[in-house]
Amino acid sequence: MSSSPQATPTASNAALLTERSAAKHLFLGDILEENLFPYPRIRERDRELLVPILDAIDEFLQSKQGELREWDDSGEQPAEFLQALRDMGLFGLIIPEAADGLELSNGAYARVIGQSSRHDSSVSLTIGAHSSIGMKGVLLWGNEEQRARYLPRLASGELIAAFCLTESGAGSDAASIRTKAEKQTDGSWLLNGEKIWITNGGIAGFYTVFARTDSDSGKISAFLVEADWPGVAHGPHEDKMGIRASNTCTVSFTDVRVPAENLLGEEGHGFKVAMSILNSGRTGLGGGAVGAMKRLIELSVAQSQDRKQFGRPIADYGLVREKIAQMNVDCFAAESAVFMVAHYIDAGCLDYSTEAAISKIFASEALQKTAHEALQIAAGNGFMKEFPYEKFSRDARILSIFEGTNEILRLYVALSGLKDVGTSLSELKSAVGKIFDDPIKGFGVLSSYAQRRFSHSTGFGGDEIRRALSPRLAKLAKIYEKYTRELSRVSDEALRRFGRGITEQQFALKRIGDLCIDLFIGLCVISRAQSLIEAGSKHADEAETMAEVFTRQARRRMLRNVRGMERNEDPEIDRLAAASLERGRYGFDVLE
Repeated sequence: MSSSPQATPTASNAALLTERSAAKHLFLGDILEENLFPYPRIRERDRELLVPILDAIDEFLQSKQGELREWDDSGEQPAEFLQALRDMGLFGLIIPEAADGLELSNGAYARVIGQSSRHDSSVSLTIGAHSSIGMKGVLLWGNEEQRARYLPRLASGELIAAFCLTESGAGSDAASIRTKAEKQTDGSWLLNGEKIWITNGGIAGFYTVFARTDSDSGKISAFLVEADWPGVAHGPHEDKMGIRASNTCTVSFTDVRVPAENLLGEEGHGFKVAMSILNSGRTGLGGGAVGAMKRLIELSVAQSQDRKQFGRPIADYGLVREKIAQMNVDCFAAESAVFMVAHYIDAGCLDYSTEAAISKIFASEALQKTAHEALQIAAGNGFMKEFPYEKFSRDARILSIFEGTNEILRLYVALSGLKDVGTSLSELKSAVGKIFDDPIKGFGVLSSYAQRRFSHSTGFGGDEIRRALSPRLAKLAKIYEKYTRELSRVSDEALRRFGRGITEQQFALKRIGDLCIDLFIGLCVISRAQSLIEAGSKHADEAETMAEVFTRQARRRMLRNVRGMERNEDPEIDRLAAASLERGRYGFDVLE
């Protein structure tokens, strides 16, 4: 049976400030309550649609457990299985009803991907790569003619979609792609190049392709390409560590003529198109991670109660109970953030890229930890292929790599927030220089900056959470208020110290990024716990305890990161890396 979808939030909040980013405001010492409280709830239409969809997914995939394992071994989903996914409408989840889709919100879509991930991550990826990124560009950037021509065929699954961005030597550095599209005299384009590691590449009939066009308005453009056009080809299915049944291959383009009307968005704006697709699609990845975590928790609870050691169930032992408790805390935190981000997308927020990156980082790493601990609880059984633990572990490993490695995304979180801090410092410098020319504006900027600095040093200011919280959560809120001020302070000091060189200070950027991650995730957790209290949920006390445990753990991490900005072993780490890189190996042996 499917679990209740009632906790899935997608309903909009009338007070939401759609032009602002809650995560970026943290760098300025400001907790943007309007975008964090109250925790959003699912809209009624989605609730009604989700229950039968989730039940149908459970019934169908549960009946395929043996075959799913066989397909993982063989590395392929058969054509009849793909047809069954089409028949269930799983390729039209987010496509508008007018184009024959189900028109689910991003939150409801993430909940569906979470349900399929309880059974098999390769199934989720086949569905998710189609909806989250493969055809998302048509929804976000397509003109009326493109949407009318492609969306109905994409909704039915007649065309399965794939996203063609990654190239050899151009992974996270998407701006360095070499696939080229040359404009012809009739307005069409001649496309040449090769993309690697393309999910759904071998089964797709539709590709969103990014190529270098080097126009005056930008270097990259996006194109809609059909698989049956002359010159389009794909390589053999890649033999992968995990998500093995999901189709992954190279896709090549040799003198492919792309009609002028298949340019997606404006010429030269391809990088913007690509990033908006990836940001908008992260709820699918996060929802899948949450669904897999929930299944692993169920397996671990059953295993710990059934398995006996020294005459007692291992569930009686503290170190096993610690693992199960931590799995629950991490799952609650990941779910709280993932569906908050889905709410931002559904509510029409213009700037949620930082929050989307945070949710991807946290959810992917939480699933990897959960899979590791679930396998540990299963002990020897966990290492055997006849049990599901090792497959969950293999499948989870990719999540911190694709759609932007977590290392790159951590740097993005830090730099996106620091950009606003840098802007405020530039305004301060300008105000000082022009204070006699425009004293009202100049003194206003100086006053605002002075107030913020006073807040940092005294703990008083506009960074307090004003919303009424339960007594237990109110205590936790003080911790987030304190470290919001600390994030603002260390960001300010880092920019003053390094200036433009801050982009090269990756050790410092990682600490700043991790500070923001803990703050945003923790505030989502508090918001959700408070909403359960206000709703009179029978799980409200447990949710408050989850918030307490997460916050205490986050406080220790945040304290370590703040102190590490000044006291660290970064120079020594860099020297050790340099020595190994120069030598080409580990440098010690007991025989020497």
